[in-house]
Amino acid sequence: MVSTALTLFDLIALNATLTFSQNNAKPLTVLPPDCKKELRYSFSLFAVTFFTFAGVKREDLSTERLVEAFVKLGSAMRDAAATVSGSACHAGPAALPGLTLRFASLIETLHLANPWFTPANVRRAVEAIGQSLTRERMEKWLRAYPGLKEAREQETIGVVMAGNIPMVGFHDLLCVLITGNRLLAKLSSKDEQLMKAVTETLTDIDPALEGRIELTTGRLQGFTRVIATGSNNTSRYFEYYFRNVPSLIRHNRNSVAILDGSETPGELELLADDIFSYFGLGCRNVSKLWLPEGYDPTSLPAHWSGYGNLCAHHKYAVNYDHNKAVMIVNRDRYTDGGFVLLRESPSLSAPMAVVHYEFYRPGTSRFVAPEAGQELLQCIAGHGHLPFGTTQRPELWDYADNTDTISFLLKKKIAG
Repeated sequence: MVSTALTLFDLIALNATLTFSQNNAKPLTVLPPDCKKELRYSFSLFAVTFFTFAGVKREDLSTERLVEAFVKLGSAMRDAAATVSGSACHAGPAALPGLTLRFASLIETLHLANPWFTPANVRRAVEAIGQSLTRERMEKWLRAYPGLKEAREQETIGVVMAGNIPMVGFHDLLCVLITGNRLLAKLSSKDEQLMKAVTETLTDIDPALEGRIELTTGRLQGFTRVIATGSNNTSRYFEYYFRNVPSLIRHNRNSVAILDGSETPGELELLADDIFSYFGLGCRNVSKLWLPEGYDPTSLPAHWSGYGNLCAHHKYAVNYDHNKAVMIVNRDRYTDGGFVLLRESPSLSAPMAVVHYEFYRPGTSRFVAPEAGQELLQCIAGHGHLPFGTTQRPELWDYADNTDTISFLLKKKIAG
C-alpha cells in the first residue's frame, strides 16, 4: 500500500515521474510495477479533492475523448477476433499487441471457466462488439443525443449485469461511461473475466477512466440510478429493492422470425445464426417461427447443418436429450432434426434445443405476430424486418427491451 504520509506534492512529483517514465526510453526513476497503478489512483483521488476545494477546474473526459477510447477498444477486439484459432495460446506475448492479446487469450480459454463460452461463441461476441465500435458508428449513434453536450452532474450508476452470453452487459457499461457518469457494476460470476478485460483495456487506453469504473461482486451501494437485467422472477426483486431510485429494470424477452415462403437457401442458413448462436441463450436468439400455411417445417433442419455438431457439446446434448424424452412421454408431435426439435406451439419461449413454430394465413397486409407486444418481444427477423443472420449483431442504437438507455441516463432527476 502507498503510505498515507505522502503529501499531495509528493504524489504530484511521483505522478510526473510516472509520466516521464512512460514517455521516455530512459526514465530518471524506476518504480516497482505493482506500485505504479496504486500511485496513479491515489494521485487522482488527491487531485480531485485538492483542485475542487482550491477552485481550480479539473480536466473532464469529453465525449470526444471517450469515443476515442472506445474506438481503440473496438480495434483491439476486431484484431483479437481475427486471430487464427489457437494463435493466442501458442504464439506468445510477442506475437500480438498487449490490448489484443488480452482478448485473444480469453477467446481460447474461457470455456474452461464457463463451458457455454466456447471459443466460437466468445469470438463471435468479441467480433460483434468490435465491429460496432467504429468512429462512424459511434458518431452516428451519439448524434441523436444533443443533451450529451450540456453540462451535467456526474452520477454513480449501479449496473447489475447478466451473464447468459459473453459480454451481454457491455452495452450498459458503454452507455454509462459515454454519458460521463461513473460505473458501479455488479458482474455476473458467469462473465467476470471478459468484463474485467474490457475495463482493464479501457483504463490502459485512457488511465483517467480508472476513477470512473468500479467492479464488485457484493451489494451495490452509493448509486443514484440503477440498471438491472434478469429473469422475470429476479426483475420483481429488482423492482422492489431499487424502488427508491430511478431504475431501468429488464425482464425476459424473446425473438421470432417470420417466413413468407420466398426465402432463399442462403437466407435460411443465416436464420440458423439467429437461432443457434450462443446456444440460443440470448434474448435476441430466435425461439419461434411463424410459417405460412402449407409450409413444411421438416425441410428446415437441412438448411441448418452448419450447427449439426451442437450435440457434441455435452451440456447442449443433455438439454436436447431431456426435451426429446419429455416430448416422447407426453406424446407430442415434433420434428427431430438430429440436433434440434421443432414443435408446433403458441408459446414464444422455447427450451434449449427446441424451436417452436406456428402457422399463419397470408393476407394482403403484412403479418404481425399476435404476441409481438413490447413487453414480450425483443426483435423480429424476416423480410421487412431485421435481415436474417443479424439478430445477434445489434447496432449501438438497438437497445435491450427496446428502452433507450442513453435517454434514461440523460433524464434529469426529479427532486423528491
